[in-house]
Amino acid sequence: MTDRIANPWGERTPFGQGEDWPVRVDQFLEDGVSEEEVDRWVQTASILHSNGDALDIAVKDGRIVGVRGRGEDRVNKGRLGPKDLFGWQANNSEDRLTRPLVRKDGELVEASWDEAMDLIVERSKELLEEKGPLAFGFYTTGQLFLEEYYTMGVFGKAGLGTPHMDGNTRLCTATAAVALEETFGTDGQPGSYADVDHADTICLYGHNVAETQTVLWMRMLDRLEGPNPPKLIVVDPRPTAPAQRADVHLKVKNGTNLALMNALLHELITNGWYDEEYVNANTIGFEDLEQTVMEYPPETAAEICGVDAEEIREAARLIGNAERLLSTALQGFYQSHQATASSCQINHIHLLRGMIGKPGCGILQMNGQPTAQNTRETGANGDLPGFRNWDNEEHVQQLADLWNVDRMTIPHWAPPTHAMQIWRYAEQGSINFLWVSCTNPAVSLPDLPRIRQILQNEGLFLVVQDIFLTETARYADVVLPAATWGEKTGTFTNTDRTVHISEKAVDPPGEAKPDLEILLDYARRMDFRDKDDQPLIKWDDPESTFEAWKECSRGRPCDYTGITYDRLRGGSGIQWPCNDEHPEGTERLYREADFNTQTWNCERYGIDLITGGMNSEMEHKAMNPAGRAIILPAGYLPPHEPPGGEYPFRYINGRTVYHFHTRTKTARAPQLQNAAPDAWVEISPTDAESLSIEEGDMVRVESPRGYMEAKARISGIREGVVFAPFHYGYFDTPEGDSPNGQSPRAANELTITDWDPVSKQPLFKVGAARVTKVADNDGTPAPAPTTTASAPASGGSVSETVGGDEAEVKETVGKQEEGEKGLIDRAKDALTGREE
Repeated sequence: MTDRIANPWGERTPFGQGEDWPVRVDQFLEDGVSEEEVDRWVQTASILHSNGDALDIAVKDGRIVGVRGRGEDRVNKGRLGPKDLFGWQANNSEDRLTRPLVRKDGELVEASWDEAMDLIVERSKELLEEKGPLAFGFYTTGQLFLEEYYTMGVFGKAGLGTPHMDGNTRLCTATAAVALEETFGTDGQPGSYADVDHADTICLYGHNVAETQTVLWMRMLDRLEGPNPPKLIVVDPRPTAPAQRADVHLKVKNGTNLALMNALLHELITNGWYDEEYVNANTIGFEDLEQTVMEYPPETAAEICGVDAEEIREAARLIGNAERLLSTALQGFYQSHQATASSCQINHIHLLRGMIGKPGCGILQMNGQPTAQNTRETGANGDLPGFRNWDNEEHVQQLADLWNVDRMTIPHWAPPTHAMQIWRYAEQGSINFLWVSCTNPAVSLPDLPRIRQILQNEGLFLVVQDIFLTETARYADVVLPAATWGEKTGTFTNTDRTVHISEKAVDPPGEAKPDLEILLDYARRMDFRDKDDQPLIKWDDPESTFEAWKECSRGRPCDYTGITYDRLRGGSGIQWPCNDEHPEGTERLYREADFNTQTWNCERYGIDLITGGMNSEMEHKAMNPAGRAIILPAGYLPPHEPPGGEYPFRYINGRTVYHFHTRTKTARAPQLQNAAPDAWVEISPTDAESLSIEEGDMVRVESPRGYMEAKARISGIREGVVFAPFHYGYFDTPEGDSPNGQSPRAANELTITDWDPVSKQPLFKVGAARVTKVADNDGTPAPAPTTTASAPASGGSVSETVGGDEAEVKETVGKQEEGEKGLIDRAKDALTGREE
C-alpha cells in the first residue's frame, strides 16, 4: 500500500466527465495479521469525518485488527482516508474507560452502574421537583448513531420537557442546516457526491476538502487528472492542497466572505449569466438581491476582501459560463463572520444559474462530523425531529400524537436553546444538570478559560458519557463508560443523505455499554410515561428504535420509511428520502424545483440574515413562497473584532488531515499521532520576517482572552493572518502531564465568545491576535514578550484570563444573550451609515 501518511490520498484512478468513478479498495491490517487469518469482516462506515466512507472491520480473536474499504458502496468505491485506515486502533487502547466513575471527596473513583445511575436519577428527580425541566441541559455530539439521538430527543422533549438540548454540531454544521432551511424551506443537501463525476466547474467555499473529507478530494483529484477536467475555484486564505490546484484561488481576508459573494452575484447579473426564466418561475426575492449586490462591484469587494478585482471577475466568468456547476462549503464560511448570509449566497448562485437537481449541478453545504445530519433529523440539536417547525402547532401536534403525550409537554414556546446559550445558562446557574455525551468541550468550545470556569461551577451537576477520560470528563460528577463504533449497532447518515448501517464487531471493554443502552436505562429509571401511563420509550434495541424513527420521519422531507436494516446490509448505503414514491432512494433533491417552502411544510418561517430576527407564521404567509425557493440578500458588515493596534493579526483555527476534533481517538493511533504530534502556528513569510521568526521557532499567539504557544510554520498563508489547528488540548499523553489544566497549545484559548445571529454557530475564524517569538528553533530563548494576557490554571477566574477585565467578557456574552440586541443595534447603525 502507498504510504498513506506521506500521501493521504493514495494513487490516482483518473476518469472523465460522466464516467463512473473506478473502484479502488484500500486496506490496512495490524502487523503480523494476514487476510487469511481474519476471522470475519463486519460492515460499517467511518465515524472520523462526515464523508460516510463505507468499510468492513477485520476481527481476529475477538479484537479489531484492521479495516478495508467497501468497493460496492456509492460513497467511496472502496477508498479510505488516513483516519479511516488507522483511527480504529483507539478502540484497543489500554486507557479506555471500563467502569463508571463518581466524584467522592473531590476525586473520581470507580463505582457500579447502579451507583452511578442512581446518583444521576436522584439528582434529576430532585431538580424536576425543585426547579422543573429548565434546569436540565444536554450537550451531545455528531458521532453517536441515529437511534441514540432519537431516544435522547424523545425523552428530552416529551419526558423531561426541556428545550435545552444541542451539541457540538452547533460548532461545525449549524450554518449548513440553517442556510438550506432559509433558501429551500427545510434541511437536506440538494446535491450528491456523484455530482463530482459530472461537473465542469467546482467551487470550494471555505472548504479544505483535502484534509476534512479526504475521499471526496480523491474523487475530485481523479477528475482533475482525467480527460476534460473541471475548472476549480477555491476561496480560502490558506494555500491548501485544493488551492494549489485551483484555476482561481481567492485568498480573501477572513471575515469578508459576504462581500465576495455579493460581488460574484453582481457579475452574474450584470453580465446576464443567469437563467431568467428559471428565476422568475421558481424563486422569490430576485429584485431585492439585484438591488443589494449592485453595491458590490468587484472593485468594492476587492478593497474589502483584499483580493484582485480581476480575480473576482475571472471566478464569476467561470461560474457564469459553467454548464454543470458543483459548489461545496464548510468551516471557512460556517465559522466566519456573517456565516449564514454568506452561505445562502452559494444557494442563490445555483438558483440564478438554474443548476440544481441535475447531474453535476449540486450544492453540498457540508457537514463536519459523521452523524451530524442525524442530530438535525432526530431533534438532538434541539429542533423538532423530522425537520418539523417548533413554531407550527400542527407539527408539534404530530409529535404529540406520535409519542402519545400532551402537546404542551413538548417545548415550543420559544426557539430551541442553542449550545452557546446552554453554556451561558450553566454559567448563570439556571441550568444545574448538564449531560455531555461523546464530546470534549473543554478543548473544542471557544474562549476556553471561560468554559473551564463553567465546568467547575459548584451548582452544576455534570455527567460525561465517553470512551476516555477526556479533559472534560475530569470535571464530571459522574463519568459513564461508553461503547464506541465497532462495539455497537446503529445507523447514521452522511452529508449527501446516504444512510449506512454500522454493525457490532466486538464487545466493548470491561463494563462499558452502548450509548443507546445507557439512554434507555436512564429513561426506564426516570419512569417517563405517556398519556395512557405506558412507558414513553417503547423500543428496546437499535432496530426497534430505527423502526420508531421511521414512523417519525414518515411524510417528512427526510422520509426513511423505505429503509430497513436488512436493506442496508450487504450492499451500498441508501440516500433518503426513501419511501413508496422513491423505493431506491433519491440521489438529488429539487429536480422539479419542488422546494419545501410552503408555510405548512417549512422547517422555519425565516430569519433576518443581518439581525437574526425571526419571522412569524403570518409574515411567512405574506411572502407566499408557495414552493418557490427564497432568495435573501444581505449587505456586508465588518467583523466585531477587527485587527489593529495591540492585536494586528487576523486569527483563525482549523483542522489537519491526521486528526479529528480533540484527538480523543486519533492521538491513540500511532501513525496519525506521529504524523502530527503537536500544534503549530502558520504565518506568512513577510510577517515572519518582520518578527524575526524562522521555521520551527517557538511563537506565542495571544488575544484579549488568552494565548497559545507552538512552533512556527512559514507558509503561503495570507499576510496578516495566523492559523493554528484546534485539535490539541491540555495533555500530551493519555495520562495527562500539563500542570493545573493549563493549555498553552490549545487554539481555543484565544477564540472569541461570539456567534452568527442566524445559525448561532460560534465564530472560530474571526478575532484579533498578536504574535511574538518565544525561542529560536534551537531552543535559545527570545527576549521576553511584553504582554500581560495569560491562560489560567484550572480554577482561575474569568478576570484572570483577560488581565482583570471581567466586565468585558460578561458584556460580550450579555449582548448575545439578551435577544442579541447588541448585534442588532450594531447592524442598524452600520446600515444607516451606509445609506448616509
